[in-house]
Amino acid sequence: MHFVIISGATRPQSKSNTAKVITAFQKGFEENCNTTEVWYLSDRRQWKRAAQAFTQNDRILIAFPLYVENIPGILLEFLSGLTPKKTPGTKLAFLIQGGFPEASQSRCCEAFLETLPAQLGCDYAGTLIKGDMFGTSLVDEKNREKMLAPFTQMGRTFAQIGFFEKSAVDAFAGPEYMPEKQIRMYNLFGRHISRFFMGRIAKKLGCKEKLDARPYGCAVKIQK
Repeated sequence: MHFVIISGATRPQSKSNTAKVITAFQKGFEENCNTTEVWYLSDRRQWKRAAQAFTQNDRILIAFPLYVENIPGILLEFLSGLTPKKTPGTKLAFLIQGGFPEASQSRCCEAFLETLPAQLGCDYAGTLIKGDMFGTSLVDEKNREKMLAPFTQMGRTFAQIGFFEKSAVDAFAGPEYMPEKQIRMYNLFGRHISRFFMGRIAKKLGCKEKLDARPYGCAVKIQK
């Protein structure tokens, strides 16, 4: 089986968590002589060939990070330029990874994706959701491999059955909502720890202002 994978992430491949997830998924999918090709929309030079791959193949996965509870703008732009298929039989699946730990954060996007294949002349082959992936690029190699191992297993499973089975991906996506006890503990202690580490990460990335800075706060007050 040959599989076309299109990354809708805005970050370049070298800095993309979605790219790392795709690599892990490929590892499992390709174990039994299956093949893949990957196109990265962050590089606009690849758009034409990505669109051709969509047109010429009948097994397609679109992977991307959750962005404001839905798909990134560059992916929406790319999809709007595709010509819907006239010949039935293409299976279109999706993979969403995000920083929020709760799967519920991705359900709005999932509902949209369920309607998308029909608009493109394709059959829906399911959506794989996984949150709490923000740290993929920040942890060491050993912990990164541990985070990505479940995607390799899902790649194996997809190669066997050809779609994301709903009950399996719902179990994979969990938790749907964080337990109240865990939320209370986070509010007491976790938020302070997160704030500390996020500040260090921001500083390393070149941020020179406080993360809670409100540079337009004065303008809002004046307008009121």
